[in-house]
Amino acid sequence: MAELAFSANDLAQVRFAVSPIWEVAPSFRLLTSNAPNPVHRPWIEQVRPRLLAAGLDRGWLAELIGPSNYVPDFLTPAPAGAAPAPADEWEAIAATAADRVRQDLDHLARHQGHLGPRLTSLHAAPATRLAKVVQEIETYWELALAPYWARIRTVLDADIFHRARTIAEHGTGHLFNDLHTSVSWNDNVLRLVRRKQDMPRDSAGAGLLLIPSAFTGPGLRTRMRPPDPPQLAYPARGAGALWETRPTTGAAALATVLGRSRTLLLTELGTPASTTALAHRTGLSPAGVSQYLTALRDAGLVSAHRVGRSVLYARTAAAETLLAAAST
Repeated sequence: MAELAFSANDLAQVRFAVSPIWEVAPSFRLLTSNAPNPVHRPWIEQVRPRLLAAGLDRGWLAELIGPSNYVPDFLTPAPAGAAPAPADEWEAIAATAADRVRQDLDHLARHQGHLGPRLTSLHAAPATRLAKVVQEIETYWELALAPYWARIRTVLDADIFHRARTIAEHGTGHLFNDLHTSVSWNDNVLRLVRRKQDMPRDSAGAGLLLIPSAFTGPGLRTRMRPPDPPQLAYPARGAGALWETRPTTGAAALATVLGRSRTLLLTELGTPASTTALAHRTGLSPAGVSQYLTALRDAGLVSAHRVGRSVLYARTAAAETLLAAAST
């Protein structure tokens, strides 16, 4: 069992953050693992072929995010705000000091027994090789997470809203005791049952950063690296229903505003798809689909994500809100 002590100042600096980079490692591990995962199976079936086609199962991430539970700390920098943009987190990784990268790789080698050829070269020349790692993270983000981010972000934001309400109604202690079965709070000390390493307060900064995650689970993920605050990623409430099909009963009413074809495309984009796939599914011509998607993108209802030679289109958070409102 590990314990983290809190002063009044530490409690005052407890905060939440939604972090794109904290979703990278656990989601990548799901895609490269053969273990069944009923919760994320729809997402895995869609994304794994793209991952393999891009060769990411044989790249930098495959060596950095191996079978051991340890993920190098430089891959999960502390979020600078409540919801940093992906590019800001990539930049934070790229700015990691060379000695920090080497320390983390040495720790990874102890877990895995050795470093692969790419990580050996990264250890030798972090300043030049780290850019390649960041480039691969960006590629992975675009093909695996960005097209689904609006849906994922909705779950993460809802979790934070629930936790904030818990604090308002019952206090921070109740929040900690309700966070996860392996977490408990008593006498100004946070206890993590399944963490083996100690969590001395002097090994990290003040406060605590709580990060809800759609892919972390069933356990927790922690990071202790001064001067950052301790970070704790936990399974977000509602992640189990993340990929469930959502009814769009208000499509007819929405069609009177957006038009039948644009509304049809929005309802079909419950799963990100290419222009060709949408044309095949809807019966619209590829040229017509492209024209309508451009209009929807200009209106902020659709986002585009390049995956290899294809472009995947996805609904934005604004579109999700619009469809939900039309269905009530």
